[in-house]
Formats: sequence, structure tokens, C-alpha cells
Amino acid sequence: TLISIRMPNEAPSSSSSVPIAEVEEELLPYGSEPGWVEARTHCDHLDSLSSDLTHIPTPDTPCNRCHHPDENWLCLGCKDVLCSRFVNKHMLEHHLERNHCLALSYSDLSVWCFSCEAYLDAQVILPLRPVYETAYILKFGEAPPHRTVEYLHLGGNQAESSA
Repeated sequence: TLISIRMPNEAPSSSSSVPIAEVEEELLPYGSEPGWVEARTHCDHLDSLSSDLTHIPTPDTPCNRCHHPDENWLCLGCKDVLCSRFVNKHMLEHHLERNHCLALSYSDLSVWCFSCEAYLDAQVILPLRPVYETAYILKFGEAPPHRTVEYLHLGGNQAESSA
């Protein structure tokens, strides 16, 4: 099964990559390359999600430890807001201390799993969709645009498509 994701009014593409974030090359970990990031559509750590992710702190909430106002992440296990590895690494420390592995970036609304060491597609993974939509509304004042997700079942020489 292949998954193709596109925004409304976007032409179909053969790529299933999702632009999560483009970062400057000097900020990337060793062995990484800038550009497109492949967001995973499955994660084995979703059982650690908070039971209520529709009531979350606002995106302008400062880090709970150092009070830095920018580059903050929401822990999806306990809803603490902590700064990124590019500020004072408080979310990373929180993960190491409490083993809370899922976090949402208030900068670009991406979701990261520390255990998988991967971004997760919060619009495709159903348990993540409510927190993504709530964070989007809190950040932009409107509902997120609807994405079309197509599942292509390849068998023999035919491909079936469904939205």
C-alpha cells in the first residue's frame, strides 16, 4: 500500500513526501541532509498520548523551565511546554527524564517521536489529528486546510485509488 498526500487544488504527484520543515544545513545532525522530510504514517508509541489533547496550552506559551518564548514544543504525554534542542533542550531533557516520546512543535506544528526518531504525519495518524487541529486553530484562528489522502493498492498491473 502506498500513500499519496496532497493539499486541495494541488496536482497529483508520484511523491509521498510531506514538507515538514526546511532547516539550515548547519543545524542538522550529522548525516542529515536539508530539504524534504518523510513523515511516518505509523508509530508504536501512540499509547503514551494524553487522554485529552483538545485542551492544550496556546502556541505562545513559554517554556515551563526557562521561560523562553520561542521554539517551544508541547509534550503529548503530559502537556508540558518546553523549549527545543536549538534553545535549551528542555523538551529533549523531559523525554530522557520521563520517557515521554511524542511532542508537537508550536513553530511548524510538526509531531516528533523521540523513540522512533522520526516526524509523524499528524493529519494521517488519527489519534494525532485532534491535537494538530486544535494547535492549528489556536495558532492561526481557523481550521486547517483539508488534505486529500489517497491509498493506492497495487496488485498485478492495476492500481486502485480511493480518497
